[in-house]
Amino acid sequence: MKQSTVLKILGGVTVAAIGGAFAYSRATRPPMINAKVPEPAKPVEIERYLGKWYELARHENRFEKGLDAVTAEYATGPGGKIQITNGGSQGGPKGERSFVEGKAIIVDDETNAKLKVSFFGPFYTGDYWVLDHADDYSWSIVGEPGGRYLWVLAREAHPANAEAIMKRVEELGYDRWALRVTRHA
Repeated sequence: MKQSTVLKILGGVTVAAIGGAFAYSRATRPPMINAKVPEPAKPVEIERYLGKWYELARHENRFEKGLDAVTAEYATGPGGKIQITNGGSQGGPKGERSFVEGKAIIVDDETNAKLKVSFFGPFYTGDYWVLDHADDYSWSIVGEPGGRYLWVLAREAHPANAEAIMKRVEELGYDRWALRVTRHA
């Protein structure tokens, strides 16, 4: 077989593989739950945002499918990056726990409310917008501009003001009933 024929075949396979990966990623994205994602409501003081958060609810997605007792820990990393450790339990709050590590960079220096996050190396980054947070950083609502992902976080697994936080989710234009409540022990 001629080299040019082999290259054409390989090129076609590569295009098909990339096209297939793109189609898979598009097909596995959650449906849009907010067509008009708001800009972040207020600036974020990164030092106050760091630390441990408990996920109260989320729009279910393929990379967290079935997880409970979900936590996210943010810490200062090298080069001004933010180190992220997410954990969750499969099969209920007391199930086997797994962790994934990632990093984030701030992309909006004016507010610190927009970040790019990567858990899978440099090939995939996602938008992470702190849409709103309590003045005392006791809760946070995180989304992205496509309106497909949303996380509701708090410093406690069972905050007394959970209903008020969920009302804020609705005020931001999200269907709170489309969210999966995260169970904690």
